[in-house]
Amino acid sequence: MKQTPIISINRSEGHELYKIENFNEMQVPYYASCISAGFPSLADDYLDERINLNEFLVKNPTSTFMLRVRGESMKDANIKDGAILIIDRLLEPEDGSIAACYLDNSFTVKTIRKREGKLYLEPANAAYPAIEVTEAMGMQVWGIVTFIIMKPEVQ
Repeated sequence: MKQTPIISINRSEGHELYKIENFNEMQVPYYASCISAGFPSLADDYLDERINLNEFLVKNPTSTFMLRVRGESMKDANIKDGAILIIDRLLEPEDGSIAACYLDNSFTVKTIRKREGKLYLEPANAAYPAIEVTEAMGMQVWGIVTFIIMKPEVQ
């Protein structure tokens, strides 16, 4: 099976920004039965179909990008160092959205919070302060995080 090519768009300033080039070739086996996260159950031993991950992960192909996370400011939202974020630039930011924002010439991922008429970029790690956004900052919401891809931690 041919793998979906991923091209690097920007690697400056330590950021890794990727755009998926071809949205119709990445398919993996899909089992229709569910997996138990509680008590084990007998699994069906047959393959039902193939699922196209792009159809599952990407709503707006021309506006969807991937960014790799560096840092720990969102670790309590299960966005850890090394995770890959699927980001849709067409989605509108709302209070509580996790967004990729362009601030002070670099990307950051934070939760958008609106309180008392002010806008904040809130981390998900108590070791980091929230950022109050002012007009002077020129902050831009670059896109909304729709999925987080990361390897499970090994105990």
